[in-house]
Amino acid sequence: MPYLKKNRPYKKQYKQQLERGEHEDRMERQRARRAMDKNGVDRKGKDVSHIKALSKGGSNKDGVRLESPSKNRSFKRTKTSAMK
Repeated sequence: MPYLKKNRPYKKQYKQQLERGEHEDRMERQRARRAMDKNGVDRKGKDVSHIKALSKGGSNKDGVRLESPSKNRSFKRTKTSAMK
């Protein structure tokens, strides 16, 4: 955990998200989390994963699912270990 001994720079990170154009994608993920919480889904220890990645044009309307963090954050690879 990088922020155990000092405060996390939320304002700086927010500004960086806006500059990179990531803010809307992050808000989309947050809406998916809130919808699951509202429906009573226990997502403790899981990541919200979009069936079609937001970076590839997906949205919450395309569907979301819960996955383990290791599976959600890994890259799919070919037989020669190159990334797909």
